[in-house]
Amino acid sequence: MSVAACFLVLVGGFLGGVSRFALSGIVGRRVGETFPWGTLAVNVSGAFLIGVTAGLARFHGGVFAGDLFRDFVVVGVLGGYTTVSSFCLQTLNLALAGERRHAVFNIALSAGLCVAAVAVGFWTVRQWLF
Repeated sequence: MSVAACFLVLVGGFLGGVSRFALSGIVGRRVGETFPWGTLAVNVSGAFLIGVTAGLARFHGGVFAGDLFRDFVVVGVLGGYTTVSSFCLQTLNLALAGERRHAVFNIALSAGLCVAAVAVGFWTVRQWLF
């Protein structure tokens, strides 16, 4: 692990974390926070962006397939942006609050939409960009 890679992960993680904080807050303020819609929006959009990144690396190569790009974008930005730990805590809190149906709905919706978003991001790159 080089100093350059650590720096890229550090800067990327900062940018991703601030972006997560901003988007989750915007969504929460607009649609309410009784259900973790902000976290869902972050996870699905992050999954889509990881799919796009994987597609770019596979079909375009070049800088998109490089270690430094991966360190900055995938590990740093998107690692700091996606909120799986928040998703898990919010799901547990729903269950502990007696909202078991909401907890199960959050698991199903998050998993389904995030896997679909990765596939759509990957497919988008494959079909339209290259």
